Amino acid sequence: MTFTAQIGNVVFQDIIYNSSGPRCTTLEELRALGESESSAIMMKSCSPEPRDGNPEPRYKEVELGSINSIGLANHGYKKYIEYAAELKEQFPEKPVVVSIVGFCPEDFVNLVTAFQNEPNVDVLEVNLSCPNVVGKPQIAYDFETSDELLAKIFQIPGDKPIGLKLPPYFDPVHTAMMAEVLKKYPISFITCINSVGNTLIIDPEAEAPLIAPKWWLGGLGGDYVKPVALANVRMFYKLLWDRMMIIGCGGIKSWVDVFEHLLAGASLVQLGTVLGKEDTACFARIQQEFYEYMEKKWYTDAKQIIGQLKEL
Repeated sequence: MTFTAQIGNVVFQDIIYNSSGPRCTTLEELRALGESESSAIMMKSCSPEPRDGNPEPRYKEVELGSINSIGLANHGYKKYIEYAAELKEQFPEKPVVVSIVGFCPEDFVNLVTAFQNEPNVDVLEVNLSCPNVVGKPQIAYDFETSDELLAKIFQIPGDKPIGLKLPPYFDPVHTAMMAEVLKKYPISFITCINSVGNTLIIDPEAEAPLIAPKWWLGGLGGDYVKPVALANVRMFYKLLWDRMMIIGCGGIKSWVDVFEHLLAGASLVQLGTVLGKEDTACFARIQQEFYEYMEKKWYTDAKQIIGQLKEL
């Protein structure tokens, strides 16, 4: 079987790795990803300066997923440059993927420039979709601002592949509008989706919300969001299949979810909520389940599956 993927010149030996979110902030957590069956090491979204994020409680697991309002807590980009050097030395065969987030255009430009010049980072994912920073809207819902920002980013010299982490879109018109913006630039991939933002889960026993920040609203992940993620993967695949790779993220906790994301159009998939719940053992479990089922289906290459959803 050949279930590998390639972003630019960067080869992923398997199609499953972690999303930027749970268990990827500290060097110890990143080393654990390197030691696991994750096909890459994705780092926590990093900002120009270290951030403590939002006050606790800010993350809660629930039966069908999770809700969080972490608020981009991270160690700052300079620390992740240090981490990348250690990770590449210890795990030279695994791609190191950095997630970048800023609070103004200059932040994004400075961070992309820094990581384009960092030899131990292989791929850049630009996060345009964090829903959990108080007072800061999600950039990718503003198509004009996204266009202006991407124009700045893709003027920066460098040959590392750059992709975007996108929020969920809930109307095909908005998906099409964003696709028209994306077509203007040499984007290597888009990741669909970030958490579904500004949701509320209530504990009926306590008669209170589960998390404290941002008026108790947080990003929803897990089973709740898989249909939304699949819809976004499919719509963007139909609009952009010949221009850039689609990476699926949202509600993946078994081989079934991986298979469905590939059918919809994803070439790689990321694990988030399940990684938070099960730790890094989830990669080996899901891969084994997936390969066993592919053998039963007589599939030997991901290209036989990607985008091959049968339309009614």
